Amino acid sequence: MAKSGSSGTGGRGKGHSKSKEAEIKRINKELANIRSKFKGDKALDGYSKKKYVCKLLFIFLLGHDIDFGHMEAVNLLSSNKYTEKQIGYLFISVLVNSNSELIRLINNAIKNDLASRNPTFMCLALHCIANVGSREMGEAFAADIPRILVAGDSMDSVKQSAALCLLRLYKASPDLVPMGEWTARVVHLLNDQHMGVVTAAVSLITCLCKKNPDDFKTCISLAVSRLSRIVSSASTDLQDYTYYFVPAPWLSVKLLRLLQCYPPPEDAAVKGRLVECLETVLNKAQEPPKSKKVQHSNAKNAILFETISLIIHYDSEPNLLVRACNQLGQFLQHRETNLRYLALESMCTLASSEFSHEAVKTHIDTVINALKTERDVSVRQRAADLLYAMCDRSNAKQIVSEMLRYLETADYAIREEIVLKVAILAEKYAVDYSWYVDTILNLIRIAGDYVSEEVWYRVLQIVTNRDDVQGYAAKTVFEALQAPACHENMVKVGGYILGEFGNLIAGDPRSSPPVQFSLLHSKFHLCSVATRALLLSTYIKFINLFPETKATIQGVLRAGSQLRNADVELQQRAVEYLTLSSVASTDVLATVLEEMPPFPERESSILAKLKRKKGPGAGSALDDGRRDPSSNDINGGVEPTPSTVSTPSPSADLLGLRAAPPPAAPPASSGAGNLLVDVFSDGPAAQPSLGPTPEEAFLSELEPPAPESPMALLADPAPAADPGPEDIGPPIPEADELLNKFVCKNNGVLFENQLLQIGVKSEFRQNLGRMYLFYGNKTSVQFQNFSPTVVHPGDLQTHILPLAVQTKRVAAQVDGGAQVQQVLNIECLRDFLTPPLLSVRFRYGGAPQSLTLKLPVTINKFFQPTEMAAQDFFQRWKQLSLPQQEAQKIFKANHPMDAEVTKAKLLGFGSALLDNVDPNPENFVGAGIIQTKALQVGCLLRLEPNAQAQMYRLTLRTSKEPVSRHLCELLAQQF
Repeated sequence: MAKSGSSGTGGRGKGHSKSKEAEIKRINKELANIRSKFKGDKALDGYSKKKYVCKLLFIFLLGHDIDFGHMEAVNLLSSNKYTEKQIGYLFISVLVNSNSELIRLINNAIKNDLASRNPTFMCLALHCIANVGSREMGEAFAADIPRILVAGDSMDSVKQSAALCLLRLYKASPDLVPMGEWTARVVHLLNDQHMGVVTAAVSLITCLCKKNPDDFKTCISLAVSRLSRIVSSASTDLQDYTYYFVPAPWLSVKLLRLLQCYPPPEDAAVKGRLVECLETVLNKAQEPPKSKKVQHSNAKNAILFETISLIIHYDSEPNLLVRACNQLGQFLQHRETNLRYLALESMCTLASSEFSHEAVKTHIDTVINALKTERDVSVRQRAADLLYAMCDRSNAKQIVSEMLRYLETADYAIREEIVLKVAILAEKYAVDYSWYVDTILNLIRIAGDYVSEEVWYRVLQIVTNRDDVQGYAAKTVFEALQAPACHENMVKVGGYILGEFGNLIAGDPRSSPPVQFSLLHSKFHLCSVATRALLLSTYIKFINLFPETKATIQGVLRAGSQLRNADVELQQRAVEYLTLSSVASTDVLATVLEEMPPFPERESSILAKLKRKKGPGAGSALDDGRRDPSSNDINGGVEPTPSTVSTPSPSADLLGLRAAPPPAAPPASSGAGNLLVDVFSDGPAAQPSLGPTPEEAFLSELEPPAPESPMALLADPAPAADPGPEDIGPPIPEADELLNKFVCKNNGVLFENQLLQIGVKSEFRQNLGRMYLFYGNKTSVQFQNFSPTVVHPGDLQTHILPLAVQTKRVAAQVDGGAQVQQVLNIECLRDFLTPPLLSVRFRYGGAPQSLTLKLPVTINKFFQPTEMAAQDFFQRWKQLSLPQQEAQKIFKANHPMDAEVTKAKLLGFGSALLDNVDPNPENFVGAGIIQTKALQVGCLLRLEPNAQAQMYRLTLRTSKEPVSRHLCELLAQQF
């Protein structure tokens, strides 16, 4: 019945007891006295009962077991005196278990106090319910507490206690708290005048809305309004809730976290007010501190970091993202270690946004310095994570070089992770194959013990699949093997590469066949069984490549140490290889031991291993899709295993946000982007060739869908039950807003709610495109009958489809926390105004779910930028002078007028920006061609910003009227 106490003497008062034995003697004497008082004939008055119950509570807190007095504590609950009732509730909260037989009596006393309308007694009862928090109490009071919370006559202190009590019950037993009319009323507590009530209500609503977001959606505008009032207030306005000159810091942080449960506000006014709040917080961060005390800076920075988290969560305000990045950059050299750590961690997330990636890159020198000089290992690890996240083709060599240098002195706990990151970056951003090979061999030399099989398997795959690097790899690995101390992984790589391609360097006397064999065999006796087995395979390959080494190698194979080796694998190889070399003819030997064919395509085992090492929730950093998505391992693996495939965390960013994928077929000549072939390819990797350029390779890989019939272009052969354009529901209300986010970018999160996240990664060239759709199950429950379908209504009069779309089917079941991928091939047949529709249907927990979105395929995706001189531009501008060829729109700026952001959006729109064409240097001029299969549509644009009036004038001229109007509407919505 009573909770067990510990045997320690915790807070023993040494003034009263000089030893533990004396204390126990004193305690036992006191317990006997209290027991006799409780059992005596004389009835105790309220004060005496309170005094003895309080003594029992104190004895329990000293670490002694208490097995009586519970009934007396329950009797105190019926007292009308606050002090007696308080001690009774305190005793019950501390000593009564949730399964106690007294719970029913306690519940009756609590019910009486809740009905008493005495605010002090009601608060005591609510505190007791929250402290005990048993399911039985939840069943008894879960329906009453919401009524108390939203009652118009409840005191502020009661509302505050009721909100926190309900939060405690909901966390313990969510199913016991009924959703009803009170949910709409509890949201309005955010407008309450009492700040304590608002703070408690925000905590409750934040917890409730995670499971029932639609029921509490109205809280967004109220939360923004309350936040705005706090942020814009002076420290003297909220005196009772101002902490070291910071108004209501805890409430501000809670409100910012609540807003992170939802996407950006749909109402323009609410969104504008929220942006003002966020800008105000960023502005205040630049102000000099009003106090030198650490409490002031802690409160101020707590609000700032939560604000930055909200900006990152929305990922829709370029100006705020860049400002947040610059603010974090100031913290990178702060004297507080915690601030440096938090800044690095937040910048890792910012690096994945296309709007702030360039701003993050400006801090590369500071981050590199942190990697070298930080004393705290956790900060160094965050610095390494940030370097990995900010890496792209422009800085890859510098970052890889610094990480290799750091690896020599890195903490042992993170060396393997650093090795994996260096291997991934070297592969993604290799400027040529020789640099990639040098980098991996350096990795093995510096940290050979931490180079996993996945890493050196990978370099073998790439060397095998690339003719142009094989000679260099053989030469480099031969030189590396000459080092006196050579790691075993280097021997493995050297054995494989020389066995396959040693003939490419055999013409040099310094690396003649006997020298190669002698060098490898000098390492043989120092290696493990697995490496020796690999070297024996290299030796038999040498017999085929270099017949002059046959006698020497056969002598090695005949040695007793091989033919009678204790290891069965080595013995079998020696016997079989010796027999093969003796019996088989030259032709047979050449056929059996011919060069390894290129490896087939499969997912990158290196990236998968890094994801597993980082654990769940690391997807955002690892799947950073600004870069080339190497999660599709284009060269295959030496030993493919199912364990190399990993599923990103459902809460992770399911895709990347920046990079253009590399060419489809790798040209033999080295160059940027050639190391990874087209991740869009469905089949085996293309054979290396000298022929196609990267542009031609992409276009040849994206063969247009076979023109069988218009509807056949929409999907793989499927049962007749698949929905057609007329079967799917209308797009969700926010479909147009979601579509507009992708007009100037190709990658991002298209849709997200509490169940599902849909991500998009795409690339378009000329009139062809390929799109990846990522469907992430954010719940722990499997989706059944999962069926995403893409349809395009086409022209209603002619029934001609402007787009040909091929889709690949996905699995009908999506496990909880898992992600599936769907590939779409797209061909633009003619100009179009309406995008395709994506219909997603599935069953969740037995209930059917469906939604329809607009797929982010707009006519500007097939824009090919065109450079032209000023004279040519104006000549063409005059040629497109017919009224129907021009579309013009004058509109007010919806976002801050930043020249760099405007430039980035115009480039993302697809046109080339022409410098020194417009007489006004503030104006932007662009040109391009819309590529379709049927025709090409030339397009010229001019954007004239007026910063003083906060207005734009946008003029587009094209050779086709509907295209002019449509492009003008699309682009105007971006500013």
